[in-house]
Amino acid sequence: MKPFFGLVLLLLFISCEKNTSNRNPFLQEVSFRFDLNLNLPLYNGLNNIGNPVYVGNNGVGTRGAFVMRTGIDTFLAFEASCPNHTPNNCSTMTIQGQNVICSCEDFEYSLFTGGQLNRPDDGNRYYDLLFYRTTQSGNTVSISN
Repeated sequence: MKPFFGLVLLLLFISCEKNTSNRNPFLQEVSFRFDLNLNLPLYNGLNNIGNPVYVGNNGVGTRGAFVMRTGIDTFLAFEASCPNHTPNNCSTMTIQGQNVICSCEDFEYSLFTGGQLNRPDDGNRYYDLLFYRTTQSGNTVSISN
């Protein structure tokens, strides 16, 4: 009976392999933590749902981050560098309403979902925005990776 359980355990161990196929090859995983004080005029826009703010401070992601309040106590944050090519002089995206645009190819992404809105149908793989964690404590929103 012991060899049977050993074989089952071995099969489970072998089948539990880490799948890294969804990792974005264009953007590095940068470790950081940054706190936004919602009382400051710079981040005042985050007091309203659907109003994104660009955080371009050094050490925040690769090219900064876009942060948006999506509900009463819900915030989303995404990398500001276009996820579909390596960072370059045109890859820092700009806010257009509740979306962001990459000026390199005019790719458009939703800040509510992080998804690419105008994904070409050419058979190539395209990536959505790189997501950062957010937590709120009182009037402070922390973004981190």
